[in-house]
Amino acid sequence: MKRTISVMLGKGSVNHNSRQFKATNIDAERTQLNISYCNMPIKDVYHELFDEALLRYNAKQKRADRCINDYYEKIRTGKQEKLFYEVIFQVGNKENMAAESEDGQLAAKVLDDFMQSFQDRNPHLKVFSAHLHMDEATPHLHVDFVPFITGSKRGLDTRVSLKQALAAQGFIGGTRGDTEWSQWVKSEKEQLSHVMERHGIEWEQLGTHDEHLSVMDYKKVQRSKEVASLEETIEKLQNKQVDVQAVEQIEAKNVPLSSKVMLEKVDYKTLVTAAQKYVVQVKKERKLEKLLQAAEKTIAGLKAKVAELTETISSLTRQLDQYRSVRGQLNVGSLQKENKELKQRNSFYKSIIEQHGLAHLLGRNKDQRQTRDAR
Repeated sequence: MKRTISVMLGKGSVNHNSRQFKATNIDAERTQLNISYCNMPIKDVYHELFDEALLRYNAKQKRADRCINDYYEKIRTGKQEKLFYEVIFQVGNKENMAAESEDGQLAAKVLDDFMQSFQDRNPHLKVFSAHLHMDEATPHLHVDFVPFITGSKRGLDTRVSLKQALAAQGFIGGTRGDTEWSQWVKSEKEQLSHVMERHGIEWEQLGTHDEHLSVMDYKKVQRSKEVASLEETIEKLQNKQVDVQAVEQIEAKNVPLSSKVMLEKVDYKTLVTAAQKYVVQVKKERKLEKLLQAAEKTIAGLKAKVAELTETISSLTRQLDQYRSVRGQLNVGSLQKENKELKQRNSFYKSIIEQHGLAHLLGRNKDQRQTRDAR
């Protein structure tokens, strides 16, 4: 038996994974077959991992505004790191490993064995929520974790960092397509393939033959690649930003018998780097400002055009009202003309009747009409 392995980044919906929230694609009758390995509140995890490091960090600060009150909130509202990551593991697909089939039960056993050693294998990825789902089309494993490092020289000595956490586990990024994340994913696939072998399943490595994947699996794999690439780009951009905190902590020392001051070599390099990055940022801001001005000019032109079109519409509306009024008057004149013609014809017919001595018939018809009206 050969089966593929899928490793994808998840959305990180802990409530969905723990089934506090149930989507429409869930078979509630099979929810009882799910396995919940752990489900800790993420804030408790942050207190466990970082509280001591936070105390050490704040104790070193000479200014109150440099202290961090809540590390969880700092990461949540910051742009450098995510609060946590979610990864999804799957063996096969819904065509050959459907959850309700015997092969699906086998896939569940493989994923369960794989999960048992996940935390030991990844000491720098603190797992706080993990669930094996059997109530969807294909068995799959959700693992949510907080990546962290210890002994950091910058910021808290224990802090959040996916790149550094994976590096601490031996995954050193190389080329653009060979990042810490891609290396780690490859390693986890190999670990999962070993578990599959123990259960009599051979890993079907598709390589460049992604056309054999189901449409859904292919899209998930592609999305995972895109996200990994995007994370690498974001990390590079973050490294280019000025480290304001590091600059603020630089202290100049007075040179004896002189009005000059001196800096540590490392602090001097930090200042030079910060100045260079600041210049780059200023240039980018100027370019963005020019783009903004051009956009505002375009918007102003569009507003003028809208005003012009509005006036045109008003003018056309007034012309339409005038047309309707003239048309109404024309209709009244037409009715008056028709009424006049009818009266003329009536007088003509009446004169003919009188010429032939039949006027008494007109009086009789008139009496008959009055009698009918009275009735």
